[in-house]
Parts: sequence; C-alpha cells; structure tokens
Amino acid sequence: MISRNLRTAILAGVGVCTMTGMGFASVPLYRMFCEVTGLNGTTQRGTLAPGTTGEKITVAFDSNVGKGMPWKFAPERRADTIDVGGRDMAFFTATNTSDKPITGTATFNVTPTVAGKYFNKIECFCFTQQTLDPGQTMRMPVIFYVDPAILNDPDTKDVQEITLSYTFYPVDSGKTAS
Repeated sequence: MISRNLRTAILAGVGVCTMTGMGFASVPLYRMFCEVTGLNGTTQRGTLAPGTTGEKITVAFDSNVGKGMPWKFAPERRADTIDVGGRDMAFFTATNTSDKPITGTATFNVTPTVAGKYFNKIECFCFTQQTLDPGQTMRMPVIFYVDPAILNDPDTKDVQEITLSYTFYPVDSGKTAS
C-alpha cells in the first residue's frame, strides 16, 4: 500500500506535468481557436475564392513596424473597393534602412473584429519570414477574398469597410521560426 505522502507527491508530480504540457499546448490551441472563430480579427486561410456576388466592400490597408525594426513598410494603396467573394490582390513594400540584413515576420489582424472570420487570405507574405539585405526594397503581395457569408450575418450588416493591418517585427536570429 502506498503511503499518504508518496501518493500526494505522485499526484503533485502528475499535476505539474499536466500544467506544463498545457502551458506548451496553449499557444497553438489558442491560435487554432482564433483561426476557426475569427476571434480578435484573426483572418482565415482560404484556397479558392467562391466567386463574386455583385456586392462591394472596401478593404483598407494599414502598416506598422515594431520597435527595433529598421524598415520602411507601407501598402501601395491605402484602400481598395472589391467584389465580395471575388479574389483580389494588394501589394505592400518594405525597405531595409539599416546597414545589415534583417529578417522580419509580420503579424496581422482585421477590424472590425467581427469581420475576421470572413476575411480569407489565399497567399500572404505574413505566412513566412522575410529577409531584406541592407537598402533592399521588396514588393510583397497578399491575395485574399471576403467570404459572401458576411452578407448574411446580422453582426456584419453595417460593415462597409474592413481594415487589414500588418505589423513587422524583427526576428531574433538566435531562435528558429515556429
């Protein structure tokens, strides 16, 4: 028979292992949850646009760089009126203003957040890290569509403009990409 102290120690060890495992699993689980629900303006990843509906919506583009990121980063156009359900493309330009190669990664969100689950990216520079040599300028596309289901959602009936926002951050060269 196991002593009371040993049983308590085993249960505490199992608890610590379980909580450690949940800590490591929380980031990918949260990311999956946000992608499925569109929580906090998280966009969806699409493969093929469903086709135009004849309805129009304006997509505005916003760009930022994080602290310590020596890049100029901007959309080529600040806004575009697109067909709901139709595939569209926008370009962003980044220039490395430093004297050394810099690798960056872009985070993104959509506002209003309720529109995130209807905004689908087919291809995006934000899916991979980008490296620019000193003084190099790169033109980066994002291919996207707005799901026609947005037209049937009572929570999005007043949405006439969606803002797609990106922020580039430097990648720590001592870490590997996840």
